[in-house]
Amino acid sequence: MRVLSLIAVLMALLGVPAAAAQAPVPDPRVSIFYYPWYGNPARDSGWEHWLMPGSPTDVASNFYPVRGLYSSSSEPVVRAQMREIAAAGVQEVVSSWWGWGSPEDARLPLVIAEAHAAGLSVAVHIEPYPGRTIQTIQADIDHLRSLGITRFFIYRPFDIPVEDWAALRPQEDGIQLFAQTNLVGKAQAGMFDGVYTYDVLLWGGDTFPRLCAQAHHLGLQCLPSVGPGYDGTRATFDLRTKSRRNGATYDGMWRSAIRSGADAVTITSYNEWHEGTQIEPARSRPPGAAAAATYESYDGAYGLSGRAAQDAYLDRTAFWSRAFLRARLSQPRQL
Repeated sequence: MRVLSLIAVLMALLGVPAAAAQAPVPDPRVSIFYYPWYGNPARDSGWEHWLMPGSPTDVASNFYPVRGLYSSSSEPVVRAQMREIAAAGVQEVVSSWWGWGSPEDARLPLVIAEAHAAGLSVAVHIEPYPGRTIQTIQADIDHLRSLGITRFFIYRPFDIPVEDWAALRPQEDGIQLFAQTNLVGKAQAGMFDGVYTYDVLLWGGDTFPRLCAQAHHLGLQCLPSVGPGYDGTRATFDLRTKSRRNGATYDGMWRSAIRSGADAVTITSYNEWHEGTQIEPARSRPPGAAAAATYESYDGAYGLSGRAAQDAYLDRTAFWSRAFLRARLSQPRQL
């Protein structure tokens, strides 16, 4: 009901007649990948994911969050994040999950509670945690279903044989499984419901038309991943980058996803600060730091600067979310 209500509101904002709002329409989604893995000494046992290995002070990102080095265990922080995501027109949070007992598992109930309070649904991104097998994934799904999770995005699915996925699927009714791959035939053989790409560096917008055409031909959903750019040079050994081009990269990927007839759009990411794919508000330096800029900011994105630029990508996401919904409502359902 919450999703239907949101669709009705957005349709009204777009000027869609009430009669059309009552007719059967596709259920388009805009989903965003979310990371609840950050910690700091004030709330947690120490620093988690913020600092470069071996450094007590250097942040493992080319950007610096407006919220500072926050804890994903903080209710006010997660509440504010979920409200930001909802205000950007996103309908679903896909929360990174690294197995039972992981910090991401422990924080999932908080993510669910605050997401639902903001009118968002929650899916889980099952990551390649140590010891992951088809047996552990089946146990994961059963565990997560007890929390109300029924949509699962599987990162690197074919670390596990496709035959194992096909054998698992008949045992799990009432769920949706999405494979992170461009190998659509393998996803179909594994009985996945659809495919997504996640990696905005490897799979640019130019790959979306073929991906979606193949997915639709085989009866799968196409959920390509769009993102503002990529830069993990400060946090990883990966020297490859994808420039944000002051917002042009993000715009180009959204346009391609819409023109490709995507069934849904996945956004990489809300807050993956290590790889520089985040759209969470950023600033050039920590509060109280010296005047010289230490980190990249969003200055220049869409012609904005200073405080106005901090929310540039969230605001642009709201624009594209509306555009995607408008496009999907004007197209026949693919599946």
